[in-house]
Amino acid sequence: MSKFRLTDKVAVITGGGRGIGAKISEIFAESGAIVHLLDLNPDNATAVARSIRAKGNRAEVHGVDVSDQASMVRTMDLIARQEGRIDILINNAGIAQVGKLEDTSEADFDRVFQVNVKGVYNSMYAVLLHMKKQKSGVILNMGSIASELGLPDRFGYSMSKGAVLTMSYTVAKDYIADGIRCNIISPARIHTPFVDEFIAGNYPGKESEMFEALSKTQPIGRMGKPEEVANLALYLSSDEASFITGTNFPIDGGFIKLNT
Repeated sequence: MSKFRLTDKVAVITGGGRGIGAKISEIFAESGAIVHLLDLNPDNATAVARSIRAKGNRAEVHGVDVSDQASMVRTMDLIARQEGRIDILINNAGIAQVGKLEDTSEADFDRVFQVNVKGVYNSMYAVLLHMKKQKSGVILNMGSIASELGLPDRFGYSMSKGAVLTMSYTVAKDYIADGIRCNIISPARIHTPFVDEFIAGNYPGKESEMFEALSKTQPIGRMGKPEEVANLALYLSSDEASFITGTNFPIDGGFIKLNT
């Protein structure tokens, strides 16, 4: 029997239309899950869902803003009614912010907080009653190496990912008796379309040079791959990880331990 199967598990993935979220959606579906992709841009998510369905697996798309609590509650309630339960929540939606404290405007701070902090809170809030009712559930929140280390020139982003870490620890403690597990994945730099867009927008004409420089910031000498993060998410969401909760899992090419 294959391990790490999610056969007929109902999995909700926020930010499921691009990058890490898209790869998690694809790998979960290949492992037997019924995936629901939540994304602010439903066109991206629809393309991912179409690819999943073409392989004979199930995927649904919901255009939703994770910072809007009422919308998130409606969406989670809809999924629970449609499927009868929600087994897994992957809080992957997030945005970046560049700048030190003095460079971070109130608008910048609020924007990052609304998506990266309130969005995680809203998603967990919206799914919690369903998981408590069924006395089981897995919540996996996407942190960052910034959850443990204050990254230079990333004041707002580091703030938001630190909040994700401590929210996750508290949820793991508060709901362990309800059969709900909550863990955190903290990636270093992962090669996604966002990275390519960031380099092209900020270093025109020096894309190859900057890609190499950013890759070497990881001691292992390269950026991570979305499928590497997705495979860790698969394990932590599976029954094989049923003894794991309240734990942060860096996936960082040695960044935290070998750079400190």
